[in-house]
Amino acid sequence: MHPYRSHTCGALAQADVGQTVRLSGWVHRKRDHGGVLFIDLRDHYGITQIVADSDSAALAVLEAARTESVITIDGEVKARSEGTVNAALATGAIEVYARGATVLSAAEELPMPVAGEQEYPEDIRLRYRFLDLRRETLHANIMTRTKVIRDMRTRMESAGFTEYSTPILTASSPEGARDFLVPSRIHAGKFYALPQAPQQYKQLLMVAGFDRYFQIAPCFRDEDPRADRLPGEFYQLDLEMSFVTQEEVWETMEPVIGGVFETFANGKPVTPSGSFPRIAYDDAMLKYGSDKPDLRNPLIISDVASHFTTSGFGLFEKIVAGGGTVRAIPAPGTADKSRKFFDDMNEWARSEGHAGLGYVTRKGGEFGGPIAKNHGQEGMEALYAALGLGPDDGLFFAAGKPEQAAKLAGAARTRVAEQLGLIDKDRFALCWIVDFPFYEWDEDAKKVEFAHNPFSMPQGGMAALEGQDPLTIKAFQYDLVCNGYEIASGSIRNQSPELMVKAFELVGLSKADVEERFGGLYRAFQYGAPPHGGMAAGVDRIVMLVCGAQNLREITLFPMNQRAEDLLMGAPSPASLQQLRELHLRTVEPSKG
Repeated sequence: MHPYRSHTCGALAQADVGQTVRLSGWVHRKRDHGGVLFIDLRDHYGITQIVADSDSAALAVLEAARTESVITIDGEVKARSEGTVNAALATGAIEVYARGATVLSAAEELPMPVAGEQEYPEDIRLRYRFLDLRRETLHANIMTRTKVIRDMRTRMESAGFTEYSTPILTASSPEGARDFLVPSRIHAGKFYALPQAPQQYKQLLMVAGFDRYFQIAPCFRDEDPRADRLPGEFYQLDLEMSFVTQEEVWETMEPVIGGVFETFANGKPVTPSGSFPRIAYDDAMLKYGSDKPDLRNPLIISDVASHFTTSGFGLFEKIVAGGGTVRAIPAPGTADKSRKFFDDMNEWARSEGHAGLGYVTRKGGEFGGPIAKNHGQEGMEALYAALGLGPDDGLFFAAGKPEQAAKLAGAARTRVAEQLGLIDKDRFALCWIVDFPFYEWDEDAKKVEFAHNPFSMPQGGMAALEGQDPLTIKAFQYDLVCNGYEIASGSIRNQSPELMVKAFELVGLSKADVEERFGGLYRAFQYGAPPHGGMAAGVDRIVMLVCGAQNLREITLFPMNQRAEDLLMGAPSPASLQQLRELHLRTVEPSKG
């Protein structure tokens, strides 16, 4: 017999009754029933119940073994009695009577429990991540992650893509975040950068004639952590295609991404079943107050500024006259809600840094609240008719500058739907957001900047760059959104050297700057570059969604904490003086105060 196991802890079934077996694993739980000891023995594959009594030579060894000790059991497979079968376990119809036991590795007293799913402080979970990873849900999430990645690879290869690996040590690139810099020992005073994304390399692959590229790519960005992005590194399904329009990118990738969700949705519907909706950026900001709308939320925001150009409600009239706007968020079926519900929403808006959230109540056709009183019965009826609202529907208002009103309206749309239980949380709703602005105004720098990817193709080409207000130019750029999360972003690329230079000139960079910063890509475009485009889908976010997790740490093997520290390995850590000398560096302590 094998020195450690004849079977795994998830393999034995009714057909194995009577066999002599050997199992190895961790002591998951212990239950002492007065002379009869039950142990749940766990390995990667499952759990098997072990039984030992006073007739068993294994009893003394098992009684002394702490939970999470690694043990080997020799014993006989027995059928459980009818009343003790555990249908929740694959091995629930049997148990193993232990005739011998060996402790392979004794466990010290645990700093955190493994059995059960109770909450535990993050710093303990991360410091003892090897224990945390033994817990059932996290262990299952990691296995789902590996299966999702395998499924992505299979689907991409079936779609005619080939996987290529791009460099990890590269040059700094403007991807919208800080680079992680790596000092060069050989070239004193110079630095490599870890790639924020393989953007330039994958475009160079298209110029080199490889046609369809993909990679499960590690990306590195020195940015603050948040729930939907971990500090340091993340992984994306990166891809690029030659001789394609953006519609062809969408048509190619919808079966891939939609198929992944369908495979791992655990019965939840993935909507729509065919082509995903295409929503223009401007429409998304108006109707949903966000460029990553959650389409499970049925509420639609409306611009109602035209109803308040002349109004007895002076505040809104003044805002509209000053170039601002008023956005309305419906609150359907709120006739039974007290005034406190509406006042609490207003207080919430103030706590989020906004001036407030106006509202109108309505019950049985009767309007209530200061806005309705001042705007007048006729005005309110006209507004409700235009919005298609009923006699028992309330209404919230976000007013101010268009950007501020859109932000508040979007957040209020989400909160109202959550408060009223309107979000269908048992499905995945996908859509494309398209026609993003190519440029945006940087208020701090008082200049035009790229809104997103500087390598995107501007709609209208050179004519738009030379003749349009830069802030009106749209890009052939698109995001894929699911349940309020951006899960992919891409574009058709600008492969023209002349267009590239002109696009960067509008943000204040010269031809010489382009040649210096993006020399490889700029040179490549002068030697025959095919029209090309692609996207990158966030592996981590997709796995988080299909697992139903609320934080990326719950689907990542060894994440950092909120302060970008690896508590398990002790990173970041100081470099030795010898290391600093070899790299021609000295550290400078930050100024105090």
